[in-house]
Amino acid sequence: MEKSEFYRDARRDLTGPLDGVRVIDATTSWAGPMCACILADLGADVIKVEAHEGEVARRIPPALPGHEKQIGYAQATVNRNKRSLTLDLRRDEGREIFLKLAARSDIIVQNFRPGTFEKWGVGFDHVRAVKPDIIYVSISGYGQFGPIHDRVAYDPLAQAMGGFISLNGSPDGPPTKAPTWLCDDLGGLHGAIGALGALRHRDRTGEGQHVDVAMLDAMLFQSNGNLTLGAMGVELKRWGNEIPFSVPTNTYQCRDGLVMAGVLLDTHWKVLARMAGRDDLAHHDGYATIPGRMSNRKECNEMFAKWCETRTVDEAVDECAKEGIPCAKVRTYAEAARCPHTLERDMLQQVEQEDGKLAPITGPAAKFSRTPTRIRSGAPALGAHTDEILAELGIDGDARKRLRESGVV
Repeated sequence: MEKSEFYRDARRDLTGPLDGVRVIDATTSWAGPMCACILADLGADVIKVEAHEGEVARRIPPALPGHEKQIGYAQATVNRNKRSLTLDLRRDEGREIFLKLAARSDIIVQNFRPGTFEKWGVGFDHVRAVKPDIIYVSISGYGQFGPIHDRVAYDPLAQAMGGFISLNGSPDGPPTKAPTWLCDDLGGLHGAIGALGALRHRDRTGEGQHVDVAMLDAMLFQSNGNLTLGAMGVELKRWGNEIPFSVPTNTYQCRDGLVMAGVLLDTHWKVLARMAGRDDLAHHDGYATIPGRMSNRKECNEMFAKWCETRTVDEAVDECAKEGIPCAKVRTYAEAARCPHTLERDMLQQVEQEDGKLAPITGPAAKFSRTPTRIRSGAPALGAHTDEILAELGIDGDARKRLRESGVV
């Protein structure tokens, strides 16, 4: 299918499938902003509520290269498609403005330590007093309840507590965290899914609710069933780049780089054996089935490694592709950014930043044929939309001036 064919019925008059939905994003760092980023990419009007110093994502290095203003890559990535309102929620007038805005919104996302927003007077009960059908998403390390719910948590801690780190890394090396903020990303993703599920329920019944997402829970849910195996006493080991039941699967050295390749299906093994000049193993009892190959893992790996070492990466990938064998170059992010497929899928979009310069920002993953999503605007300057949003609430110029002078906004 061509790209133009997929989008042939696309509407251009909507921001996305969530056009008309308003979200208050009162979050910081990554998990909360990622949740709101997904909703913003889907077309919601997301209002980013920040303290005067701005949220943490603004200060995470490195800055985007080539920009006169220091714009953090995290800020540019996760706070696009949002409007920025500065507001001191610890002040009475700040709380009143927040609740006034909440009364006109559909979803609130916050990821402060449990109890913080309740202390400031903008918790779930405070908000539903002014907006009974509000969807209130709270994202935290360990959730809103449970024995350790109020502990401070960051992404690597949830990775560690969820068991992920114990299985990640080389079999003969130490446990290793993910190189990305995996728990934050999964927490944000499940927050967005939870918000959409609650939105569907509200539209059907008129009922709002509190959605509680723990990064630890998200990590455990995405453990591929390992939590169940652990509960039942099954010993789990670290496999590095191999897969227990998929043999051979590993990274293999070619003449000019590495490929990741693997065989899961028995039919794939027969093809691979022929490609490697080992037709004798195609139907051999010790190799033709998954259990057999698991028992002869070393020999299977050596066979494929020998085949790869005489080829370039491109040759190995192309030959495997022709034969239907899964194989891909092990690329850097810089190489991934140059890939024509990445660009055709709009996974990098040139977006104007607050200093007027363009930067290639990672695009939305889900594609919608009828309501396309896109990066409509770059991450805003701190407080860029404060006057605009306050005016929408009916707060006139003199009142806005007073609020600014008093430090409320």
